[in-house]
Amino acid sequence: MAQYSIGFIGAGNMATSLVGGMIAKGIRPARIWMSDLDGERLAGLRQQHRVHVSTDNADIASQCDVLVMAVKPQVMEDVCRALAPQLAGREVLVISIAAGVTVANLQAWLGPHPVVRAMPNTPALVQAGATGLYAVDSVSAAQREQAVQILGSVGLTFWFEQESALDAVTAVSGSGPAYFFLLMEAMIDAGTELGLDRATAQQLVLQTAWGAAQLAITSPNSPDVLRQQVTSPGGTTAAALDVFEQRGLRDTVNAALSAARDRSEALAK
Repeated sequence: MAQYSIGFIGAGNMATSLVGGMIAKGIRPARIWMSDLDGERLAGLRQQHRVHVSTDNADIASQCDVLVMAVKPQVMEDVCRALAPQLAGREVLVISIAAGVTVANLQAWLGPHPVVRAMPNTPALVQAGATGLYAVDSVSAAQREQAVQILGSVGLTFWFEQESALDAVTAVSGSGPAYFFLLMEAMIDAGTELGLDRATAQQLVLQTAWGAAQLAITSPNSPDVLRQQVTSPGGTTAAALDVFEQRGLRDTVNAALSAARDRSEALAK
């Protein structure tokens, strides 16, 4: 693929993780630009990653072939409208990682540029993310590859043909880490109730969660098969799982993810 320059509007945690992942995958820092209002943060990023930095969004936009919009949703319109004159008449791929900001919004504010909307999740901060991607028809195959190169630097990427699918992605993987954190909290609390000291309970729960995820990722078997393999009839695991089933864990999870999907749809409107 031809060389291209990448600009980040906003240098928060997700943008910084993407930059770190891209550099680790071989993208030269000289191709990366970052802007932010925090000059001290930018100075640290320049020292750490050797990327170009600026407090002027327009300066970044004028330099780059790909523009990653990494600002908070509530300021996205103002930021985009201010950048529109810098992008006019140019072929710039716009990638947005802001939740709830639609392609229609972005093109109304920036102009009719090729847009990819991305829904990453926080494990991207440790290069273990999952990102849903949607592209408008004007995004070329080469630009799709650019989007995957950028978002795929911090984990797995998945393309969807309908933008509305990103609401389901938000419910499953975007918000998903919080569900697992809640389960971890509950298991740690239960462990202390059973007599373990809190530090030990936390280590046991976190290691078990990590190990279960690694086993599920590397095993050829699906999670339901893995569950059956560790559940002996009449045993301790079966006793715990029976309680989960009797108290409607599956229905609760389904209702929770539906609520997250519905909220994502509402925010987009």
